[in-house]
Amino acid sequence: MSGVTVTLQPADDSTRSHVETVLEENDLPSRDVRSKLDCFYIGYDGADTVGVGGIEIRGTDGLLRSVAVERSARGKGFGTAICEALETEARAEEVETLYLLTTTAPEFFAEQGYAAIDRTGAPGPIQQTTEFDDLCPTTATCMKKSL
Repeated sequence: MSGVTVTLQPADDSTRSHVETVLEENDLPSRDVRSKLDCFYIGYDGADTVGVGGIEIRGTDGLLRSVAVERSARGKGFGTAICEALETEARAEEVETLYLLTTTAPEFFAEQGYAAIDRTGAPGPIQQTTEFDDLCPTTATCMKKSL
């Protein structure tokens, strides 16, 4: 546990540009936010936004999408708190295993309990997501965690 908590609110048309901005500031894919807006959440500490993240659900599997902490909130445990909150959301949707791709933070996700796997080890529906198939480079580290 991170020691801090966040409240997640689903992204909507009024917050879409905020999600895109935070992702772009963190060099994360934002090109499909408009078409996948229902996958994204904004993390709040009280009334203050602290980051964004998403879950793309495919049956009992999910793809953890683009966890990013806003610059002003870094170093305070919000990345871990956002991951924990997204995992809680995934469990509520009966997701059993989360997968992710990362080019910059494999150590962070390992600390959250994710293990590196070969990219081909992800199930077909996860491999067919836009992030997996198009947005993230093939050099990205693929990781998974059983919930």
